[in-house]
Amino acid sequence: MSATTVSASHGDGHAHAGGHHTSLGLDNRKIAIWAFIGSECMLFASLISTYLIYKGRSPQGPFPHEPWTNPATGEVMKPILDIPVTSASTFVLLMSSVAMVMALNAVQTKHEPKVSTWDKIKGSSKLWLWMTAGLGTVFLGFQAYEFTSFINEGLTIRTNLFGSSFFTLTGFHGAHVTVGVLWLFTLLAIDYKRGLQPKDALLVDIAALYWHFVDVVWIVIFPLIYLIK
Repeated sequence: MSATTVSASHGDGHAHAGGHHTSLGLDNRKIAIWAFIGSECMLFASLISTYLIYKGRSPQGPFPHEPWTNPATGEVMKPILDIPVTSASTFVLLMSSVAMVMALNAVQTKHEPKVSTWDKIKGSSKLWLWMTAGLGTVFLGFQAYEFTSFINEGLTIRTNLFGSSFFTLTGFHGAHVTVGVLWLFTLLAIDYKRGLQPKDALLVDIAALYWHFVDVVWIVIFPLIYLIK
């Protein structure tokens, strides 16, 4: 095969993949998502730093780890964080990352023969995408429950420094999880319409990178807020 033929063949391959490659051989969409994740790291670093700076400086409660007596009513309020509930939601989010890995693997191995029942389950991209989106939605449900219970107990974003930094940090993270869930439903729509093929693996890989990033951010947030007093 001549060099011209090889070049043309590679050009066709890129056209089918629908992407363009940098001089390093990496798809520009993957470079873009890494650049986006880098900028998001700086955003969350600033939010986490703000939380740590204001930690323990609230003159009035409710407090995250200590009981507080309301001077106006004399009511004694217990520490506001519900660690068992948030631990459960953290486990759910971590399991969603496992499901995302399975979804990507299912797309990459779509054309491989599926012999056993487990092979068929493992090779169902729809199942694993549904599971990832579902677990992400459950995590958001946990967060909505937590926010609602805090507000009912008297902690809002305006109550004290803890409330302001807590709702801002976890609220931004929840917004990112919401974007991830919508992204997953978009992939599911494509899968139902024409079926995700191995040539679409990059699309799923990029979504997976975002989803794992969201999980890693929560792994940092969870001990800083809920476990370290």
